[in-house]
Amino acid sequence: MDQDDLDTRLGFVPDFDAPIPYMQRTRDYYSAIGYTVSYRWAHYIGAPFTALSKPLREARVAIVTTAAPYQPGKGEQGPGAPYNGGAKFYQVYSGDTSQDHDLRISHIGYDRVHTTAEDSGTWFPLPALRRAAAAGRIGAVAARFHGAPTNRSHRVTVETDAPEILRRVREDAADAVVLVPNCPVCHQTCSLVARHLEASGIATVVMGCAKDIVEHAAVPRFMFSDFPLGNSAGKPHDADSQDRTLELALRVLEAAPGPRTTMQSPLRWAADARWKLDYLNLEQIDADEIARRRAEFDRQKEIARGIRVGRAA
Repeated sequence: MDQDDLDTRLGFVPDFDAPIPYMQRTRDYYSAIGYTVSYRWAHYIGAPFTALSKPLREARVAIVTTAAPYQPGKGEQGPGAPYNGGAKFYQVYSGDTSQDHDLRISHIGYDRVHTTAEDSGTWFPLPALRRAAAAGRIGAVAARFHGAPTNRSHRVTVETDAPEILRRVREDAADAVVLVPNCPVCHQTCSLVARHLEASGIATVVMGCAKDIVEHAAVPRFMFSDFPLGNSAGKPHDADSQDRTLELALRVLEAAPGPRTTMQSPLRWAADARWKLDYLNLEQIDADEIARRRAEFDRQKEIARGIRVGRAA
């Protein structure tokens, strides 16, 4: 009996049907396009932990997102848009949760092959959180949501952005925070912010798709969906999936026995898991495409650098 037949007999799935190793893939990818200094991902062993101060049915819950408000005049930002450095934001922002918002993710490296980016409910769970409040599952949605910049600088995230988000969450008297990242660096950003909030007495749960990055940073609570990046809050155009994903996150929020608790969603993105072979996988990219991506990445870095210089001036 050959190995394939034995795997079938035993009910094994292919080896690639496992959480994508985003840290290693991004290191290998950026090395291939010419960046010789390997990025250091935030790494902790222990994590702070704050239990909910009241039952969830009485709690006010806030959202922290890495999605950006749509900015007319800043280039293509819609579904399928290429990476758009001009649409990035560099300071914490807030929005009124009683209003609807057009938040997009063209400024970050989500999975553009397998994510449609048509339904913001997959990365910004405000509609699902409103439904949870209406059903009495939570006490209320906090008055504001907050945007966390996807800084690659650990120092800026830890010393500037996380304290500012904490200040705003406290102003809104939030009892708990749901953090929803999209790209690999977003997952690190939200993990660092969650740690800061938790150490300051506010219970948190990260809803994400990059398991290795979040667990490397050691967060208090993590609800993992084995979905393509950009779908941390559920499947597109599928309110049931989005509600179920939020419900799982809420269960982790109220029932985690201690720090570094991870729950994996039972939902599958697709029966065929070959989508996991695509994201930044050098085995799938030829040399000409690598060269093109290097040139485009350099161009986008110059755009982003110009925005930062302009803001500083």
